[in-house]
Amino acid sequence: MAESMKGLKRSHRCTEVSSADIGKEVTVMGWVQKRRNLGSLIFIDLRDRSGILQIVFDENDVKAEGFAKAETLRSEYVVAVLGKVVKREGAVNENLATGEIEVRATGLRILSESETPPFPIEENISTKEELRLKYRCLDLRRPDIQANMIMRSRVTALTREFLTREGFLEIETPMLTKSTPEGARDYLVPSRIHPGRFYALPQSPQLFKQMLMCAGYDRYLQIVKCFRDEDLRADRQPEFTQIDMELSFVDEDDVIDINERLLAFLFKEVLDVEVKLPIQRMTWQEAMERFGSDKPDLRFGMELKNITELVKGCGFGVFTGAIENGGSVRGINVKGQGGMPRKKIDALVDFAKGYGAKGLAYIAIQQDGSCKSSFAKFMTEQEITDIVKVMEGEAGDLLLFAADRNKIVWNVLGALRTTLAGQLDLFDENEYRFVWITEFPQFEWSDEEERFVAMHHPFTMPVEEDLDKLESDPGAVRAKAYDIVLNGNEIGGGSVRIHQADVQERMFRALGLTEEQANEKFGFLLDAFKYGVPPHAGLAYGLDRLIMVMAKKDNIRDVIAFPKVKDASCLLTNAPDVVDDVQLKELCVKIDI
Repeated sequence: MAESMKGLKRSHRCTEVSSADIGKEVTVMGWVQKRRNLGSLIFIDLRDRSGILQIVFDENDVKAEGFAKAETLRSEYVVAVLGKVVKREGAVNENLATGEIEVRATGLRILSESETPPFPIEENISTKEELRLKYRCLDLRRPDIQANMIMRSRVTALTREFLTREGFLEIETPMLTKSTPEGARDYLVPSRIHPGRFYALPQSPQLFKQMLMCAGYDRYLQIVKCFRDEDLRADRQPEFTQIDMELSFVDEDDVIDINERLLAFLFKEVLDVEVKLPIQRMTWQEAMERFGSDKPDLRFGMELKNITELVKGCGFGVFTGAIENGGSVRGINVKGQGGMPRKKIDALVDFAKGYGAKGLAYIAIQQDGSCKSSFAKFMTEQEITDIVKVMEGEAGDLLLFAADRNKIVWNVLGALRTTLAGQLDLFDENEYRFVWITEFPQFEWSDEEERFVAMHHPFTMPVEEDLDKLESDPGAVRAKAYDIVLNGNEIGGGSVRIHQADVQERMFRALGLTEEQANEKFGFLLDAFKYGVPPHAGLAYGLDRLIMVMAKKDNIRDVIAFPKVKDASCLLTNAPDVVDDVQLKELCVKIDI
């Protein structure tokens, strides 16, 4: 039978009890992890967010105060235990922080009973994620998930501490804003007071933080929810959290310096990992050429090799056709995999097709140095030999090639590289390799819209020496943009902003926006810029993704308390859901599906 606390006060969390407390009376509270009945002795493992503490009920100690009740305890009962800390009589449990001690109970109160949980409250369980998310309250009790939440809390607290010391002010920006559809889709909120009009939930506080710089606040910080109505992946959510910052009177190096010191501080304090500074920098072009990705994982090799010049006159039409259409031929060397079965190679071909490739060519170098190839019959023996040499192929290696437009070739080989590294266990999960990616393209061509769109956003400053190309060759313009990448994950990104009105106007024209369209979308920012705007720059981290990497998790949902699943729904609350017709009528919204 459940009881009230009746004035009881918890004296310690479970793992706050230590050998220094031997002989002391304590009151601990938590959930029953397990119970073992040995007749005259009953042992329970008591769990709270700090960990586990062993409680011993001895019929000679407890009697009416709790021994009989201890026999009724089941997993996940919530209890309060009074007792004395003693040295553990049995073997020390080195796997527990409290493994040298136990509490000899003198009293017990059952604060809440529990039904049998639908899955065990244990670390690293194999229960299907759908069931865990449906019963997320239980899932959040598991020690590994709690460790993630505690790490997340610590990172945010330390971030505030560090940036406050650096002169940042924490300022909130609005959640109900104006829709500025550049990039991902907005989540829209209908207005009851203004029928037929909509707010948008912010994709980022970008425009507001720039206005704060115009307002003279100099250094801004916010740990803020953002929203994007986009298709989900393992590292994305429709609502996510940013560590957002903006600084005035700075350039790219100033932003990078502060953030390198922030990262070094966080990793030392949270993980006791030393981050070597300065962090390596790499241009976007170099990253794509070497790794096929603007978020390269540097913990292993397998770099791309460009063999376009070598094969442009060969007899293999797949290669020459791609080159004639302005594309390239590139490959990776998968060391020691020359004996890979054909079935697995075919699976890699199918994988490549999923990234837009028409196929995948290969050379398997046998242990005797001979080659098996999917295209050898179209080439001379010397041409194959030359390719193997450029690819630094040795006996036992597998060479994989893609031929198409650069974007497709990079996407295919970049994805193949990281997938194979995972399958072949090529990297150390305890290693943290940072890299700054700089000089992104200012624009990228949208086949859907048949125009250039901003790769980051329309307020990113171009590299000064490329300004004369804004009108004549926008595809060649580089941006003063920078991403911070960790182990193949983009954990943050930012840019120097445009603060000159004439450059901003040219940027809008390059994006195909008329003056009227620009004012309609961004007029409130442009008006603020008329009254003195300082040079400014900023950066935002994806907090969820940063914690995911720090916690060595593969899924962002493991570091968010109440995440959505791939279709953007919540299995716990069944959101999104239908609403009453009365509410829709008040909002002047009609459903047409």
